[in-house]
Amino acid sequence: VQLQASGGGLVQSGGSLRLSCTASGRSFSTYHMGWFRRAPGMEREFVAGISWTDYTDYAESVKGRYTISRDNAKNTVYLQMNSLKIEDTAVYYCAAAVFRATTALQYRYWGQGTQVTVSS
Repeated sequence: VQLQASGGGLVQSGGSLRLSCTASGRSFSTYHMGWFRRAPGMEREFVAGISWTDYTDYAESVKGRYTISRDNAKNTVYLQMNSLKIEDTAVYYCAAAVFRATTALQYRYWGQGTQVTVSS
């Protein structure tokens, strides 16, 4: 599975962005998909995940602001980010896992990152 993330950019605090991650290869609908982020000088952290049955997990820091969704017909997973804060600035990565997962080690496939910068 190859993953291609897009949609990052520069946005003001309080604004919104939607990230997309499109997968190539078969069986996308059977993978558990996730988003992670890495801020400068920080460890990579889990942001959100969605199972093939649309069960979702979120990091506490983004609950109520971010929404993960998937369109299996388009082999794409989305991350809608609202009410963005300066501390949301990071490189965001999409990833695929065989099972429901919230840690990076459990994810098998990774896309390249997309930069999200939130300004004041």
